[in-house]
Amino acid sequence: MARYGDEVAALATPLTDPGDLGALLDRAASARVVLLGEASHGTHEFYTWRAAVTRRLIEEHGFSFVAVEGDWPDCARVDASVRGGVGDPREALVAYDRWPTWMWANEEVVDFCDWLRAHNESAAQPVGFHGLDVYSLWESMREILTHLREHDPGQVRAALAAYRCFEPFAEDPQSYAWATRFLDASCENEVVDLLVGLRERAVAQAGEFSTWQNAEVVAGAERYYRAMVRGGPKSWNIRDRHMDETLDRLLTHYGPDSKAVVWAHNTHVGDARATDQARHGEVTLGELARDRYGRDRVLLAGFGTHHGTVTAGGTWGAPTETMEVPPGKPDSLEDVLHRTAPPAALFVFPEIEPFLLTDELVHRAIGVVYRPDRERWGNYVPTVLGERYDAFFWFDETHALRPLHTSTVATLEPETYPSGV
Repeated sequence: MARYGDEVAALATPLTDPGDLGALLDRAASARVVLLGEASHGTHEFYTWRAAVTRRLIEEHGFSFVAVEGDWPDCARVDASVRGGVGDPREALVAYDRWPTWMWANEEVVDFCDWLRAHNESAAQPVGFHGLDVYSLWESMREILTHLREHDPGQVRAALAAYRCFEPFAEDPQSYAWATRFLDASCENEVVDLLVGLRERAVAQAGEFSTWQNAEVVAGAERYYRAMVRGGPKSWNIRDRHMDETLDRLLTHYGPDSKAVVWAHNTHVGDARATDQARHGEVTLGELARDRYGRDRVLLAGFGTHHGTVTAGGTWGAPTETMEVPPGKPDSLEDVLHRTAPPAALFVFPEIEPFLLTDELVHRAIGVVYRPDRERWGNYVPTVLGERYDAFFWFDETHALRPLHTSTVATLEPETYPSGV
């Protein structure tokens, strides 16, 4: 550890309050996209500091919207609430009913969205809140049908054809996925027909962006579930490419000077080329953003912890639990920082990188499914820290976030790798 001690001391800025974020904000001033990660989907400190960074980016640098690793229809309710619509953010967030609900239906996100609603009351341009993910196939289909029946009955026939194609699978994505593998079933043609029509309509008419995006979700979800049962990296890549394309559509929709803050897991935010994800053939949203906008216009920030508690489930769809996070395993990034860094610290990486930023160390990744007893052989991603991220938030001890739901919500969604990130 002596090898890293002086380097960590030189790089670390102790974190006590949002005023300590100056070095990160200076780096973010020229960025079009700032991606803020998390080492778990259930840690209070990750959510609250991510929100603190985002507030300053909005207030001081005019960022246009927040885009999260969540579903488009659910986040559309939140977007309406933070823009002053009927219902407050808590009502919009408590309506999340897909496991794991705690990812967004939690007190920490309520606090941020309450702030955003108050900010938007006096903002010249309201700041939005949007979902990037690909899972909401049936919810997006229903949103499309509802909208078209009211605004464009001529398009309903194509939407119904797609909806009826999926209907036999009873809103079970795994049933559809296996049917495409073994029964030669596919709704791809119906989905493509629907998407083409709605894409053309969105280009021709203002105010149709959300319906077009729901169609893109349906198309992405159909590809995702079809690829899922075939194994390999393809389904992961479909999902991250969908998030990348959604982010780019949002930036185009908001205008040429728009800027985005993204909230997602480290395994999406970090650059895959600095991890074993690239060796497995996976791409990530952070990597794709660097390639699309240029490295100097993108800031990637990871998060990590040594020990504490986390909100997670023991298996997919299991009851929500507060679990112990054991100390980082020996010689991991978490172990190094536990021994050498302040209890809470921000690292903004220089262009000339010391050993800490160029050595490969394993770095913990906790999904919505978490098994602490598997720490010895799982839950870690080999990482070159200075290549994976531009900055890193460190919290030696962390605590579970506060879910709005206290009971389990059933789900048929498939598990993703690593376990639900």
